[in-house]
Amino acid sequence: MSHVNTIYNQLLQLLPRHEFEKGVILHKGDKYVKYFTCWQQFITLLYAQIRKKDSLRDIITSLCVQYKRWYHIGLKKICRSTLSDANNNRSYQIFERLFYKLLERCKTITPRHKFRFKNPLHTIDATTIELCLSIFPWAKYRKTKGAMKLHFLYDHKGCLPSFIVMTEGRCCDITVVKEKDFSSRLLPDSIISIDRAYIDLKWLQSLTKKRIYYVTRLKKNMKFVVLGQHTVSKNKNVIRDELICFIQAIQSGACRDTFRLITYYDPDTKKTLQFLTNNFTLSPVTIAAIYKSRWQIELFFKWIKQHLKIKSFLGTSKNALLTQIWVAMCYYLLLTYIKYQTKFKYPLIELARIFREILLERISLIDILSLNKNNLSKLQLLDNPQLEFF
Repeated sequence: MSHVNTIYNQLLQLLPRHEFEKGVILHKGDKYVKYFTCWQQFITLLYAQIRKKDSLRDIITSLCVQYKRWYHIGLKKICRSTLSDANNNRSYQIFERLFYKLLERCKTITPRHKFRFKNPLHTIDATTIELCLSIFPWAKYRKTKGAMKLHFLYDHKGCLPSFIVMTEGRCCDITVVKEKDFSSRLLPDSIISIDRAYIDLKWLQSLTKKRIYYVTRLKKNMKFVVLGQHTVSKNKNVIRDELICFIQAIQSGACRDTFRLITYYDPDTKKTLQFLTNNFTLSPVTIAAIYKSRWQIELFFKWIKQHLKIKSFLGTSKNALLTQIWVAMCYYLLLTYIKYQTKFKYPLIELARIFREILLERISLIDILSLNKNNLSKLQLLDNPQLEFF
């Protein structure tokens, strides 16, 4: 088995390399480059993500210790200043393009969402990454604070981020969604769950025209007129299911649509909630469950902040920061792709921990994924038959 490549080399082979090179040519990433190409930059940054390295010096030192295994991954030479210059000057769009090409592969193997209906289900939300304003002066948020905001279109089919927009922290959520036209990424009959920050009646009206359904919470200051009862539910937690229209929208002529308002008692939180939607087919209980499923994107935000290197950065320029985030999201998709393709039954974090420990070891990837965490210790490394895991 001496011909087996390192785990890292096997991971890199899962990436669409030809599409990556197309992006390099498109954005002229390797123009005037002598040896440290865009691909070498990518494998260096991906290595830092997997091993959770905090600084350029940490990356260089770690790689130099493993220089005898560079040939397995195609790395030729590495220098801290060269890596820093590459992060600052090479377009982050090269790695953004790779993310969406990898996303196309992931979507072909991901399982469907847990609901019975066949409509695609998504959530739109944003999360903020706090930055030091003196170090990142371009990321203005408040007078003394800096921040960057990541806006996600989250696909519940496979728990995938299907569209990402990165802006300064002060950008308004609904403004970004309208300017970047998130709805163009959705198929007709799709359902999206959104929080109250995205309530804009004109935008909601445009979703209805595109046959896109939404589920959100009603704002407390929104005045409406009840047009009638929609249905009478036998579920005791459904208090009311009504048809309404908004007074201010009718007076201004901004929106004359009829909305469905569901008043629901949540037995888990002991609270009475009001859900606003343009879907008149699904049951009130299903509508409430759809909004509750929006919590999945909050768990996703928590996961990427805890397990990906997107809170401490290797550079201070906007391009360096965006490059690091896009590489991190590529790694998330790579983990997801392996999990679903191999039917790995353990959580994604277990997969990430295994890769972090054995990244440059010469072991078959399939052998690793076919084991479980209780018998990993029985697997021996090829380079040292006496060395065992954990």
